[in-house]
Amino acid sequence: MSSRVLPERPLPGHAVCLDLRTAGHGPGPAAGAYGAEAEAAVRAALDAPQPAGERRFLVVDTADRLVAHQLLYERLSSYGPAHIVCLAVGARGERTVSRSLTLRPPAAGILWVFDTADDGVPGEAVLRPLVDVLSTPEVFDAVLRALGEVVHGVAVPAVRVLEHDLTDEARARAWRQAVEGLTGPEVPATGGVSAEQLPGALALLLDEGVPRSLSGHDWLPPRGRAGARLAACEEALGDAVDGYERVRGAAGLLTRVGRTVDLPGDVERVTEELARFRAAVADAFGAAGGTRLTAEHRGLLRDRGVELPEMPREISRTGIVPALRDHTHDLIAKGLPLRSVAARLAALSARTAPVGSAARLARLDAICGPERLRRLGGRHPFTAGGSRPAAFAVTGLLALLAGFWPVVGWVLGPAVGVLAAGLAHLALRRRPNRSPDGRIDGGGATGAAPRLFGGLVGGVAGAALGQFLGPPAWAGALVAALSTTAVVLLALRDWSRAVDDWWARADPEAADRILREIQALVVTTAVHDWLFAEVRHHCSAGAGAVARLLRALAATADAHGQPYAPRESSDRTETAPPPSPDGGAASWSWEDWGDDETDTWSDLDDEPPAGASAPSRHRPSSPGDAFDPFDGPGAPDPYGTTAPYGQAPGAAGGPPPPSGPAPGWLERRYGDGGPALVDTLVGDLVAGAVLILDRCWAGIERDPGATVSAVHEQRLDELLAETRLRLERDVAASPPPAYDGLRDREGLTALAAFTDRSDRPDAARLTGVAPDAVARLLLAEDDPGRTVALCGPEHLRLLSHDPLAARQVRFVPEAMRRGAAGDDVWRGTAEDVVWTGAGRHAGILRLVPLRADVVNTVRAEEAGEP
Repeated sequence: MSSRVLPERPLPGHAVCLDLRTAGHGPGPAAGAYGAEAEAAVRAALDAPQPAGERRFLVVDTADRLVAHQLLYERLSSYGPAHIVCLAVGARGERTVSRSLTLRPPAAGILWVFDTADDGVPGEAVLRPLVDVLSTPEVFDAVLRALGEVVHGVAVPAVRVLEHDLTDEARARAWRQAVEGLTGPEVPATGGVSAEQLPGALALLLDEGVPRSLSGHDWLPPRGRAGARLAACEEALGDAVDGYERVRGAAGLLTRVGRTVDLPGDVERVTEELARFRAAVADAFGAAGGTRLTAEHRGLLRDRGVELPEMPREISRTGIVPALRDHTHDLIAKGLPLRSVAARLAALSARTAPVGSAARLARLDAICGPERLRRLGGRHPFTAGGSRPAAFAVTGLLALLAGFWPVVGWVLGPAVGVLAAGLAHLALRRRPNRSPDGRIDGGGATGAAPRLFGGLVGGVAGAALGQFLGPPAWAGALVAALSTTAVVLLALRDWSRAVDDWWARADPEAADRILREIQALVVTTAVHDWLFAEVRHHCSAGAGAVARLLRALAATADAHGQPYAPRESSDRTETAPPPSPDGGAASWSWEDWGDDETDTWSDLDDEPPAGASAPSRHRPSSPGDAFDPFDGPGAPDPYGTTAPYGQAPGAAGGPPPPSGPAPGWLERRYGDGGPALVDTLVGDLVAGAVLILDRCWAGIERDPGATVSAVHEQRLDELLAETRLRLERDVAASPPPAYDGLRDREGLTALAAFTDRSDRPDAARLTGVAPDAVARLLLAEDDPGRTVALCGPEHLRLLSHDPLAARQVRFVPEAMRRGAAGDDVWRGTAEDVVWTGAGRHAGILRLVPLRADVVNTVRAEEAGEP
């Protein structure tokens, strides 16, 4: 009979399975080798993690070696009380079974089955599904209780089992889609990152704003070099604006105010002081930089007139990694795959990377570069009076009106023209773009000549017309007064407009805008390039580290796109050692992620003292001792390619063998996968990936620039292997094993829907197979003929014929009664049905006791020698 009947890697919480059968029974080297293998199998089974207070062992043994293995069975109880169900395989010619005192109820029981290889069905096809059923903790406990109620605790099982599973194609497709849903396609790290999408601490690094606590800080105090330059520039600009206000009115044209105000000199001084302020700021930008603000940097900036405050309370280095964690969890909660999350974190890393204040010089040149300073200090001509034809016509008309006064008009008419020309010439002499000393002169034109000619012509024409018409003297006087007043008012209007136009073209007030922009640039640089330099570096390095980790996890997961893809060799420096001769495959659980000295981002700082020896994998320990199946030289391959519990070392591992022919008591029903299968697998993988990240945050806090450790990829290997195992065992109907080692439970509150995987879909939505056949089997009346006894016809006379002596265990996976129609399907089901938390098998296990004279109990201690 084949020995490959045990699960490659049992699910956590299931009974630990071991196989003590062998072909070598006689004396000699074969027997010695077998004894060593059996001892190794028992040690591996004892080291396997089990739930606290529960120690279940399902032992496959030959019926004629039960007594010889007495010490092995006793050793299973060496770490505490154990419960043992022995699946004793008997030969066809056996008529009695002998057992030791260790295998008596209530702690142990025996199921006696017979080899049916001669019936055309391999023994493996009989034992493999039977072991899967019995290793389920609920069925194990129910069978052990039932064996305690039959004579001698020994029974022959009669079975009828329905198996709901996926086709190989459906399983491969679901696994491939689940891995793709976890990893996602390659995404370039060029996506935009906005501050609105980030937590507050990270948003403050992106929007280049100033924390509220620093809003009133004086960054450029007047006593400093840059502050003094700023004050001088503001003073010069104030003088220029004050002179402009004085010149632009009537006083600037008609009084000597225009001769005392030096507007071109003030504008020149503004330009010079602005250039000096810009040079001081550029000097400060080039003097300090780097990824950390030191006391030396503060001193350099203080010497250059920049006063930095202490770090604001709104942000700190210690709050960056928690904010990154929350942001990462938020992205995962939105359903983004690993590579998409990594791309966004990489973009965040690029945005928050400190570039140093020297990089701000380009922005400073754009604000106040040489070209802008040249335009600000340029000389612009002063033009007044409008167009020359219009000036000629208007002045001529006013002179004509003034000449209406008879006789006197011959003088008043031309005088108005002379007045207009004189005012235009005065505006030219007192133009604002000319210094009083003539050092700076932008030139100009006011149209005095057209006004003079127009006035003379219009005055003579008006006098001649007045002489001809002869209007009253009072009318001539009134018209002459109005004309003179109009000339003066028009001259003042033209003066003000011309001064305003020149001021707008010179635009000295642009210096004020430049000063504000430079000050804002100084504040931004001081906050984000100096104060926040270390925080930004920590954020950039941390985001980059998480992005690299997620990409590495995605690359590791890609190797699992096929359910049974062979494990590819890795170029990592840390590789798993080969399995030890006495080691067996251990059941994986989240608790197996113990501390590892090779983990760069381990959350614990304690290291074992130098020279301390690694704990032995098989040392005697108390039931509460932690055990890591992937620690030590006997670590099994997380892909399940090492030998299962109790299987001879070196035996072939890897994926489960093909189903082959099924025994008559097993009915297989295959589905193409339900609508919830892929989503459930993706959710399990995402939850596991989040828990892998949970162990990394403290390490990223300590050293975000550390190389991604291969330990995390190993953990993802284990997660994928565990998820794939549940897909094989019960189509992922059972939840992942609980993980109680969270470093920060509050950090996963937003991902409760992902990390809490206890709520599972019903089996029909996972497999695509309805549970009606199972319900009909369990709802049918008790009929021994519906089950198949695992013995030959020649063994029937060994069984008890008392129908009341037999015990029956009905078992159904809990997933089969979940769902909307679950209550209707299972209404009327017997109350003694055992609802199992995992498994893909449902059916009836009938335990038929043996006659009293068939079972022998051996009490001699020497009989226990293996």
